[in-house]
Amino acid sequence: MSGESAVSGDQETRAASGARWLGAVGLSVVVPAPVPERNLTALREHLDAHCGTGPGAWELIVVTGDAAAPTAAADAAEPGIDAAEPGIDVAEPRIRLIRLGDTGSGDGRSGKGAALRAGVLASTGDRVLLTDPALTTPLDELARLEEALDQDAHPDDAHPDTRPAVVLGRSRNGLVRTLGIPGIPGFRADTCAFALFDGDRARAAFAASTLDGPAIDAEVLRWIRRQGWPVAEVELAARRTGTPKTATLETATPNAPRPDRRRALGELFRLNAGGLAVALAFLALSFYVFQGLWRDLDGAYLADALQDQNQWEWFVGVTTDNITHLRNPLFTLSQGMPDGVNLMANATMLGLNIPLIPVTLLFGETVTFALVLTLGMAASAWTWYWLIRRRFVRSRWAAAAGGALAAFAPPMVSHANGHPNFVVLFMIPLIIDRALRLCEGHREGRGATRDGVLLGLFATYQIFIGEEPLLIAALGMLVFCFAYLVVAPRRALAAARPLGSGLLVALGVCLPLVAVPLYWQFFGPQSYHSVLHGDNAGNSPRALIEYASRSLFGDPETAGKLSLNTTEQNAFYGWPLLAFGVVVCVWLWRSKAVRALALTGFVALLLSLGPWVPVPRTEIVLPGPWRLMIKLPLFESVIEGRVAMVCAPVLGILLALALDRILRLPTREVRTLGLLGVAAALIPVLPLPLTVRDRAPVPAFITSGDWKGYVKDGEALVPVPLPDPGQADALHWQVEADFGFRLAGGYFNGPWGPDRVGIYGATPRHLSNLLRDVRYGGQPPEITDSWRLQARQDLEYWKAGAVVLPFQDRDTELRGLITGLLGREPEKVRDAWVWRVGPGEP
Repeated sequence: MSGESAVSGDQETRAASGARWLGAVGLSVVVPAPVPERNLTALREHLDAHCGTGPGAWELIVVTGDAAAPTAAADAAEPGIDAAEPGIDVAEPRIRLIRLGDTGSGDGRSGKGAALRAGVLASTGDRVLLTDPALTTPLDELARLEEALDQDAHPDDAHPDTRPAVVLGRSRNGLVRTLGIPGIPGFRADTCAFALFDGDRARAAFAASTLDGPAIDAEVLRWIRRQGWPVAEVELAARRTGTPKTATLETATPNAPRPDRRRALGELFRLNAGGLAVALAFLALSFYVFQGLWRDLDGAYLADALQDQNQWEWFVGVTTDNITHLRNPLFTLSQGMPDGVNLMANATMLGLNIPLIPVTLLFGETVTFALVLTLGMAASAWTWYWLIRRRFVRSRWAAAAGGALAAFAPPMVSHANGHPNFVVLFMIPLIIDRALRLCEGHREGRGATRDGVLLGLFATYQIFIGEEPLLIAALGMLVFCFAYLVVAPRRALAAARPLGSGLLVALGVCLPLVAVPLYWQFFGPQSYHSVLHGDNAGNSPRALIEYASRSLFGDPETAGKLSLNTTEQNAFYGWPLLAFGVVVCVWLWRSKAVRALALTGFVALLLSLGPWVPVPRTEIVLPGPWRLMIKLPLFESVIEGRVAMVCAPVLGILLALALDRILRLPTREVRTLGLLGVAAALIPVLPLPLTVRDRAPVPAFITSGDWKGYVKDGEALVPVPLPDPGQADALHWQVEADFGFRLAGGYFNGPWGPDRVGIYGATPRHLSNLLRDVRYGGQPPEITDSWRLQARQDLEYWKAGAVVLPFQDRDTELRGLITGLLGREPEKVRDAWVWRVGPGEP
């Protein structure tokens, strides 16, 4: 309905006489600074042409913070409003001046934020346009914003709030884009310099704002997004000065406040103070978990890490050594002589170890290891918090609780003993969010290119942090997609096309970047096609409801019996937490997202049981759903019990949703009861600090450098026993020696046999098996010529320069055995017995 047809004759008379219009207004235009007269004329002419000349078609609200009020017509002005300002026509009822300061709002507030808030709250329009006094954006662009605001985001759904709350032009404010709106990643339109709002929503958003300076744009847009209201974005043309159409406009507005970058920065940090507090809380929790390691970086070793800490510190060191010596970072001969190690086929985490090379060179491999674990776990919690708050809940602290559970759940703490690739998961929430943005493209009018490119880059980086976690996360997302298709088929199908287009773009970005590394991984030297994990890699059904070793209510003995080892307690959520998740799903079952999450978690738990599921307390073994996937490419190398880790973020999201709802319950008694239920579910699985033990000392034969006289370039040092997955202290020797020598044996993933099946460690040899058996209690065999010949062949195969037996348990038996095999006595060098066995030695 036009403005002319909506008014009575009496109202027209009132408007014509210069009285303020009291009826409905179609468009309110708010300018947070004085408008030059020529610009005001252009603005009025455009609004007349675009909206109509009748009363109620439009209104212009100009807000100024100038304390010196003009005197003309001041007697007729309303409190806080003065119609006499240079360029303001006192006889024009559609133009109002609002003056801040002592004569206006009365609270002494000033700045762009205060001006915008005052202008928007004084507006009465069905729509509110924000623009600047210089009219930097051509007024012709208003039509494009109106077209975008009219578009229904869900034209086929009976869905509330389907039209955008605001349509934004794109800004050039990189500071605001970086810090201001973490709730709207990817939006380049991060300020309200030229933006069209739904009127009621604009007034609600600015009424909720608190900032008075330039960062109010970020605050308002964040608040709108958290109400679940769509936000649209339009590419706008900037006005070019000097053209015939715009040459008469004034680009300088001397009375307008200048941008205060220092104030903007301060307000942005104030706006993000809550997020910073959450980040510091996560960092403190992470330091609490790893406190034992930080207390003694030189001598502490994670007690439940098995040999994984030695291995991962070796990965840090070999990456640093390769890069600083300009060698191939995907391969090394440092262990596994003479075949070497395919580093791309191992959890080398090049995406972190390469950027942290300066830290490693300055402080050592153990410091890098501790930093990656501590900062990685905290960063993972924060990105889960960010995703949950952006997508699911309004309450910051509900989202923080969900993020903490997702990152510090019992399986994550178990892997923190020595599997950084399953702890440093901060990219996974970013990948999920980007995929969801692709799904939303059909609603918000975005193309798939930009989000697809970012998704491809995120996936590429995650590949260089951890491929198996990415594969398991992708499996979880795929299950969620099918679950959402079941519960909301119309929306799922509508999202399928933009998601598919974006995934094609992502693949086009990712594949060229990872083609060479992945070719090396799967077809290069020491590549393999699967890894043997045995028949018991799935979770026992009891493991789903019991507690992990490092949970508050955990029993290490029980957890040990139900898991592969202390680093593979992949479920152990405890029955109270699982029961809490079921209750939340029932409570919030009307939510389609909750139903899809429930199905995702249930399927993940089923898959984690493995191909064969033993029924507790019986002899019955049932086939599990993992049987359908065990032979699939890539999944054949996955430890199926790890799929249960998908439930950590699922439970985290459900926890956040429940807390968000509980905190908004109307009665205190019910809120208290709900919070007690949350506490009962979480307290049993609260993490305990990881235990540490004293690290095995490096032999003085190594630390003194004496080894240099026994091992030549290209030769291998043969420790006794040889390093393997059960004992890999020799890898730490090599790290301490700055990779000056190579090692026979080792702890890594490599091929075995003609089929190149993946195993842990180097291919065993007769001599390595014999030395290991005797070291751990076996009786030395009778030395025969065949044993001597085999020992010599094995040493030649390893290209050995020296056999080193450090002082240790059963070293007398080992010394006699090796002496008999080699036919000569060793040299005693400091704290080790050494046999020279290189070329030319007898």
